[in-house]
Amino acid sequence: MIALISRCWADYPNCILDAENDEPGLLSPASTYAAQGGPLWVAEAAGAVIGMVATVPHGDGDWEVCRVYVHPDLHGTGLGHRLLDTAEAHATGAGATRLHLWTDIRFDRAHRFYEKRGYVRAGPIRPLDGMPDVLEFGYAKPVDGVWMLDAAGAASAVRGLADIFIACIEDGASVSYNRPLAPDMAQAHMRKAASSVARGACALLAAWSGGSLAGTVRLQLDTPPNQRHRAEVSTLLVRPAHRRCGLGRALVRAAEEAAVQAGRTLLTLGTESGGAAARLYASLGWTGAGCIPGYTLDASGQPRAATIFYKALG
Repeated sequence: MIALISRCWADYPNCILDAENDEPGLLSPASTYAAQGGPLWVAEAAGAVIGMVATVPHGDGDWEVCRVYVHPDLHGTGLGHRLLDTAEAHATGAGATRLHLWTDIRFDRAHRFYEKRGYVRAGPIRPLDGMPDVLEFGYAKPVDGVWMLDAAGAASAVRGLADIFIACIEDGASVSYNRPLAPDMAQAHMRKAASSVARGACALLAAWSGGSLAGTVRLQLDTPPNQRHRAEVSTLLVRPAHRRCGLGRALVRAAEEAAVQAGRTLLTLGTESGGAAARLYASLGWTGAGCIPGYTLDASGQPRAATIFYKALG
């Protein structure tokens, strides 16, 4: 295991593992993780350790995923996903409601991997225990639920949210674009949303189902000076494979709560008339203020009507 980690670190400048002084737990890994109440797994081939992962509980449903390493020659083979699947399944089976991990700020390939798995940046940058010159990012995700993302979390979720955007557009959603929506355009749209979060002009909420990033909605807060009591709900998206399990409802409720926290007392939105989203808003107590014919054009150029909804918050 020490040889595996050393080989992984060797791809980064001045990244050298001194297990005896910096990571003594690696000298007795099985007992180290057993003492923390969590297991450790390795993947082997031809008598060599080619991958590893561990997970430990921290109480209140919070589990940490640790030691995610795959030999560089095996990157892209799916072994990393199999290892992480194993650790996440164990944690959720033991009652985990939140998963988190730490990763060296230099390990950009690992960051992309974790983001693909639905993790988002969470918490501050910290020095690694015993290695003060090494800095780490925190990543986390709920197993199920809705989180409001800060600027760092929103930026790290760009690819995942763009994938949801593309899937919804391909499924026929009428949200600013028609199909096909190119990945670079979808990512540019989500980067703009993350920038709005950083400016305080937007609250971006994301939803997870079974540990997968599955939905999102926005609360636009950059209203004119005479409308500071109002916010606009927009871009409600739920990945088609995760619909009909309450995620859309949970996202709208969370947006309403975020509006209250921001001091807003009136919410507005526009959505395709007669669609699933319009029925959802009506069921949640939103009032239809009227229908605008020909508000949008579909992929074939045909006009489609939109209904304007509003909701006064207590």
